[in-house]
Amino acid sequence: MSDNRQSLSDLANLTGQQAPAAPAAAPQASAPQADGAEAPAAPVEPPRPTMPLRAQEIDAYGRAYATGRRKDAVARVWIKPGSGKITINGRDQEVYFARPTLRLVINQPFGVADRNGQYDVICTVKGGGLSGQAGAVKHGISQALTRYEPILRAPVKAAGFLTRDSRAVERKKYGKAKARRSFQFSKR
Repeated sequence: MSDNRQSLSDLANLTGQQAPAAPAAAPQASAPQADGAEAPAAPVEPPRPTMPLRAQEIDAYGRAYATGRRKDAVARVWIKPGSGKITINGRDQEVYFARPTLRLVINQPFGVADRNGQYDVICTVKGGGLSGQAGAVKHGISQALTRYEPILRAPVKAAGFLTRDSRAVERKKYGKAKARRSFQFSKR
């Protein structure tokens, strides 16, 4: 199996743009391509501003607010800088979400944004079951995180946490036991 490691300069050769300078690297010379022709020199563009496209949305208490939804659950989420404590309906996350998988779900946005243990979360959630509530809290944390730090919108959105998961239980149909399950067939 061959080793296919690629660097930013290899990517620049493919796209025809200038690669960003690597720290403590040798000066980059235009390396000949595989067919023997040199890469065309790309015009140097001025650096684009790295300002966030959206404005930071913080209330008078220094918190960011967002609403998260999943199935029938609705979560109202406030985040603020802190030690990483997550409170749901007045209870700690270990008490409210006893299953470790549900706690893992609500901590995913912080892991993607590299902000583990940096924000306190206060959340009220109602409706649905525990799984739907965990999904609603995750959606709300993701939304609030991007409102507090708009620069984090790209990684959180790329992970798919800003999109509401629209899957819901299919309705029961007339003449069926459940949504698709038929009653047991009896030959006699």
